[in-house]
Amino acid sequence: MQFNIIVLPGDGVGPEVVDEGVRVLEAVGKKFKHKFVLDYYDIGGVAIDKHGVSLRKDTIKACKKADAVLLGAVGGPKWDNPLASVRPEDGLLALRKELGLFANLRPVRVLPMLEDGSTIKPEVVRGVDLVVVRELTGGLYFGKPKKRWQTSGGRKAVDTMAYSELEISRILKVGFELARGRRKKLASVDKANVLETSRLWRQIATEMAPEYPDVELQHVLVDSCAMRLIQRPAEFDVIVTENTFGDILTDEASMLPGSMGMLPSASVAGIPEEGHPILGLYEPIHGSAPRRAGLNMANPIATILSVALMLRYSLALYEEAAAIEKSVTLVLENGFRTYDIARSGKTEVGTKQMGGLIAEAVLKN
Repeated sequence: MQFNIIVLPGDGVGPEVVDEGVRVLEAVGKKFKHKFVLDYYDIGGVAIDKHGVSLRKDTIKACKKADAVLLGAVGGPKWDNPLASVRPEDGLLALRKELGLFANLRPVRVLPMLEDGSTIKPEVVRGVDLVVVRELTGGLYFGKPKKRWQTSGGRKAVDTMAYSELEISRILKVGFELARGRRKKLASVDKANVLETSRLWRQIATEMAPEYPDVELQHVLVDSCAMRLIQRPAEFDVIVTENTFGDILTDEASMLPGSMGMLPSASVAGIPEEGHPILGLYEPIHGSAPRRAGLNMANPIATILSVALMLRYSLALYEEAAAIEKSVTLVLENGFRTYDIARSGKTEVGTKQMGGLIAEAVLKN
């Protein structure tokens, strides 16, 4: 079978980890007799430098026509001027909005061989297997007004957290449906003791709950959720929350397996259902890590696992996705580690070596 994939390497370590994701994808193609047609486009800081904008219109058009999109990371100190009219992150936010990718799925799983890789006690992270469903196109990142200005009393700035019933109900539906297919526990995270948007969120979640009598719904304040992710993370199954809360909580959750370099993500335009491929944007949750760029150090596993999510959700290639995940586990069981998850007695390897080991495992197993 043939599939058309748009590749957006981005900035910093983005191109390096994407190269290894593509290497593993090509190994899948060779083993399972698929053809992956890859078209590369610029996004983020590199697009600003080349084209003056962080995302070109032709890139958006190409992404809309593709079967899936694979992204590295965007941003870096070079483009961090707070007064700049164009920022790398604008391109990513615009792409999510243009493609209607309102649900960001971030699975967090602690593999047994990595239990001692976290700064948290092994007995606390043991058995962690959860998914955070983050609303992606609303809230503070997109609400209006959003501006800064000068007053006689000094500078001011405003951001607006705005949510409609449609935005809330559709992301909650993704959470409920995912929980129904897992351990049937949904934690809806809000700040209903302070925020009106959260009170509306909680009300809608409560109204939807009777449609899912097999799913246990629990309302959790975001600060309480942050504490429980450290105290008793294995209790969570599916967490659903708004944009800003989800951004922060998933970075916190990345420390459960010990590194952001281990966590993939999928941004999708609906509910992933077996046999029904959907358009998605697949990327590691980590940033561009400019200090690591070009040093062959970055952990490519998050990107490689994002490729597995792409195969599963956008291409309906379930056996192929499982082959990647199995290969990652085998390589880690054999004691290979990148610098961020390295431990005494393990073999430390670079970005290219880790990607090569996983691609080889795909072909052999």
